[in-house]
This record gives sequence, C-alpha cells and structure tokens, in this order.
Amino acid sequence: MKHSILAIALAALIAAPAAAHEYGFAGILSSDNMEELDEITLSVGKPLADGPLMLKSGTGYELEITSDGTGELALEGSGFFRAIWINEIVINDLEVRPFGIESLEFDDEGTMEIEFIAIKPGQYFLRIPGSSGESQRVDIIIQ
Repeated sequence: MKHSILAIALAALIAAPAAAHEYGFAGILSSDNMEELDEITLSVGKPLADGPLMLKSGTGYELEITSDGTGELALEGSGFFRAIWINEIVINDLEVRPFGIESLEFDDEGTMEIEFIAIKPGQYFLRIPGSSGESQRVDIIIQ
C-alpha cells in the first residue's frame, strides 16, 4: 500500500509542469514577465533619474539609457551588473549578448537598451564615475 501511494505521488510530480513554464515556452524571458523601466538620461549637470529603481528578483526588465551628447559620460555599477543576468544590449539595432559588463560609456548622443533579469536581491547603484552628487547616481533595489 505504501509503495503504491508513493508511486502515484511520484508520477504526479513527474507529470506536473515545472514552475518555469508558467510564463510559456520562453520561461522567465516571456513577454508576460518583462517590464519597462523609466529611462536613464545622461546629460551634463542634470539628474540621471527621478528616483530609485525598485526591481523584483526573477523579473525581466528593459532599461533605456540615453545620452544627449552634452559630454562624454559613462555609467559604472559593477555590483548591479553582477546582480543581474543580461540577455542583450541593443545599440543602433545591433544586439550584443555579453557575459558581463563593468561599465558603459557614451562618447556621443545615442540610446542603448539593456534587457536583463534581476537575480540577486540587495541595494545597488549606477553612477557617473568620479561624481559625488546624489543626482549623478541612481539607486537600485532588487527585492
């Protein structure tokens, strides 16, 4: 009797769909699991964003970063970049699928889009290297 109940329970577990399939065949990369974040704007003397970015671990995000060309500006945030899995970075309709990144730099005006999955909960930031002002930094919280 014990063996037949165990066998039935095991068969039910094997037949049950995995939790990753709740979003469809693409799993966590499914469009149902993707959110668009507010754009980050790089401009000399202007704030990067209106406030902190609140993210949820396991959720996919699209983040546009735009430079207006007023200066050669970069963003650094190695802690944040190590806490996410980057699916792609799109620059001028060219897709890059990096293993990891340390920073991003804009020599001229333009937009890049980063598609990623938030992974590791914690508090992170992106900032303009060498800056100390609050407006030159975006705080990011992954819950």
